[in-house]
Amino acid sequence: MEKSVVSNAYVRLVILMGAAVLLPQLTRWQSSDGLQYLSYMLLAVLAGCFHVEYRTEQGRFPLSTLFVMITMKALSTPEAFLLAAISTGAEVVNRQAENRRTVIDVAFSVASVSIAVGLADVAMRGIYLPLHMSQLNAALQAALVGATYFVGISFPEAMRESLDTGGKLVHVWKEKQFWTVPYYVAAALVASLFDVARASVGWQIPVLVLPVVFLPYRAYRLYMERVEGSLEHAEEMAALHLRTIEALALAIDAKDETTHDHLQRVQVYAMEVGKELGLSRQELEALRAASMLHDIGKLAVPEHIISKPGKLTPEEFEKMKIHPVVGAEILERGRFPYPVVPIVRSHHERWDGNGYPDRLKGEEIPIGSRVLAAVDCLDALASDRQYRKALPLDQAIGILVRDAGTAFDPRVVEILARRYVELESKAKAHHTEPLKLTKDVVIRGGDAPAAGFEKSDGKAKIGEGFNQPDFLALIAAARQEAHGLFELAQDLGSSLSLDETLSVLSVRLKRIVPFDSMAVYVKREQLLMPEFVSGENFRLFASLQIPMGEGLSGWVAENAKPIVNGNPTVEPGYLNDATKFSTLRSALAVPLHGMNGVVGVIALYHTERDAYTKDHLRVLQVVSSKLSLAIENALKYRQAETSATTDYLTQLPNARSLFLHLDAELARARREKGELTVAVCDLDNFKQINDQYGHLEGNRVLRIVATTLRNNCREYDYVARMGGDEFVVVMGRLDATNAAMRLDQVRRAVLEETRMQTGLDLTVSIGTATFPTDGADAEDLLSTADRLMYTAKQSSPARLKAQQRWEQWKDAAGRAQVQPTL
Repeated sequence: MEKSVVSNAYVRLVILMGAAVLLPQLTRWQSSDGLQYLSYMLLAVLAGCFHVEYRTEQGRFPLSTLFVMITMKALSTPEAFLLAAISTGAEVVNRQAENRRTVIDVAFSVASVSIAVGLADVAMRGIYLPLHMSQLNAALQAALVGATYFVGISFPEAMRESLDTGGKLVHVWKEKQFWTVPYYVAAALVASLFDVARASVGWQIPVLVLPVVFLPYRAYRLYMERVEGSLEHAEEMAALHLRTIEALALAIDAKDETTHDHLQRVQVYAMEVGKELGLSRQELEALRAASMLHDIGKLAVPEHIISKPGKLTPEEFEKMKIHPVVGAEILERGRFPYPVVPIVRSHHERWDGNGYPDRLKGEEIPIGSRVLAAVDCLDALASDRQYRKALPLDQAIGILVRDAGTAFDPRVVEILARRYVELESKAKAHHTEPLKLTKDVVIRGGDAPAAGFEKSDGKAKIGEGFNQPDFLALIAAARQEAHGLFELAQDLGSSLSLDETLSVLSVRLKRIVPFDSMAVYVKREQLLMPEFVSGENFRLFASLQIPMGEGLSGWVAENAKPIVNGNPTVEPGYLNDATKFSTLRSALAVPLHGMNGVVGVIALYHTERDAYTKDHLRVLQVVSSKLSLAIENALKYRQAETSATTDYLTQLPNARSLFLHLDAELARARREKGELTVAVCDLDNFKQINDQYGHLEGNRVLRIVATTLRNNCREYDYVARMGGDEFVVVMGRLDATNAAMRLDQVRRAVLEETRMQTGLDLTVSIGTATFPTDGADAEDLLSTADRLMYTAKQSSPARLKAQQRWEQWKDAAGRAQVQPTL
């Protein structure tokens, strides 16, 4: 059977029992003194309606009970029943809105008080079995009446709650009701005293005295309620303050999801150690807040640094070191009533004075910071991190013991070493579900300063390297940096076009690192060639060819080290003329590391002197690692793309590229109704060169011919290698007559160039076809030109002469193995 069914049945049973007690009494109702009764009734109802009651920490005791007992003592039993029922009903109905009482609840309360009045009346009339109470004195009788009334009114309420909640009746009765026993007994005693006074001076005077006594009491209660309200409000605000701190700390700690238990463990350890060290209440409250908020300064550290899975670079570590200073500045605005700020600022100081940010040592470090430093380190060692697994707790304690007196306060380490097992158990008991949601670079090395690079003393301290900007600006900058790097990471891998990739880079990067000009140099053999240039003086930078090891970018590539605030004018060839003037005053250059060493350099130039900081270098180094990969992939793609359309041996366009170009030229000629000439060129007797001198010499001849063809054609003519010793020249806007003249010049140039470089007399057979006379598409033109080329080859005197000499050489080769010149 369900609890609700049993509880409802019990409630109805109590209501029936109360009705059985109350209704017979009301049928016998009569009043010997109506005015006295009405006075008691009025006071009881007013007390119930206006919540006149005695309040304690355990609950409330209604003063209307006093008038019920006075009526029982002074008047008849039916009058007492009616007064109790009406005053209780008025009180329950008055509380109905705030407690959502139903009619059943009102009837249950009236029934319970009726049962209580009936039991108390039996005790008062002296027939309480098994003892006869008429012989007892009045005080004992009053006490017994109060206790009986308590049993009658508390038992039904306790039983009902026990059935509703499933708790044990004895426990519910003891915890929720038993505290009222003294008050019911006291009410019965007061009722007896009132009856004695009534018998002596009449009922009017005691009735009038009650309000007079009540008014000072009520004023006192109102004052105490205000005081209690103020104290409660203060406690609520303190609790809200602590919850706000906890929520903020969890939100900050959630930036690193691998350390969501960090706060709970650090707080428990720190508080227990602080108590054993005898810290004051103020110091303990400060330590509690600091243990939760010591990492709030990480809001100013970019998330990619906090969540980095590997070891931090020196530049990244310098950025991380600003978080105690920023955290202290943030908390200073909160004006805590206890010294939280010094603890947070100094929680990375070391006992030997080698910590940061202020290099305090020994007792100079606030005691709270010393506790927090040791506890924070212990937690870090015993927790999983992105870059390593957690150490066993005993090993972590061993490291703290090893560093006691150098990094940590020996007293704090001694407590941790002695109690760490106990403290770990307490920390696990406090487990909470995780929340789901700068020092300037010093560049040293070689001849860099003598080459004209800017100098820096590199002595900036934490908090000074960034010129003390507002911590809000640091937080905003960290978010902007994280957002910018995220966008860059997406864009750098989205295209295999090097030009497109670098163009997007220049736009995105400028939002994070300022520059007036940017250059990306790619290493080709021993030179740095500008692959992309934008901004001021871009023409000058685009014309540079920087030898490795020379100038600013050459030094960076040679030494694989960055340079901050270098001098742009030392780039070789940038300003060779002393009369020229450049507005660029500083440069930031970072090497681009590929799979097999440095593949290039990215250089940013600025018009202001010393424009770049270590933060700029750190960001550019993050970008450079991704940029290097993007450049390598883009260069490989470019090479593959070039191989698909370029002849590897001669670097001329291949057949595939030829057909694409020829189709485009034919489409243009059709639109313009112009002429187009296609010439097919073939080397005469080229196979004999390969057979006689070898393929390496044959390849050299092909390269010479390709270069000669390209150099002796017009700039907009198209020269391609079809394969073997066959070349094709596409000459737009040229008729057959002019094309013949141009090709005759080309033929003579090939003959002279090959004779000069190889000593061979090489002739070329050429066939031509003109659009639209000889064909309407590429295949027709090439077929016609090829046929005419073979016709010319067969009738070429030079070819016949060379063929005769070749036959003579073959006959003699068998006898004397001589090699004549063709």
